[in-house]
Amino acid sequence: QVQLVESGGGLVQAGGSLRLSCAASGRTFSSVAMGWFRQAPGKEREFVAAISRNGGIIDYADSVKGRFTISRDNAKNTVYLQSNSLKPEDTAVYYCAQSRTILPLRDVSYYDYWGQGTQVTVSS
Repeated sequence: QVQLVESGGGLVQAGGSLRLSCAASGRTFSSVAMGWFRQAPGKEREFVAAISRNGGIIDYADSVKGRFTISRDNAKNTVYLQSNSLKPEDTAVYYCAQSRTILPLRDVSYYDYWGQGTQVTVSS
């Protein structure tokens, strides 16, 4: 059974930075892609970023491109999301997810395991 545990969320002023981490249990971490999604109150969960199993292919939502960086450390079974130049519209619960594929895809249906989420709040 895979378990994902996010950390690193918090309250930050606009323009600030946060580094989110997601620690995964299980043996499959290095074999599959990982993704970050977010959900703001009253909105659907949306894709943020995803990374292939070896880190060679990365995809970002247009809304975060150039500000966020996804990375992974397969030796530590951990995926990261470095979030810079944060804006109030980035406020949401951020979830990491483990895919069943090796490629970083945007559709939530490709992700089998989800963390409990970590709150990111950006004040103006």
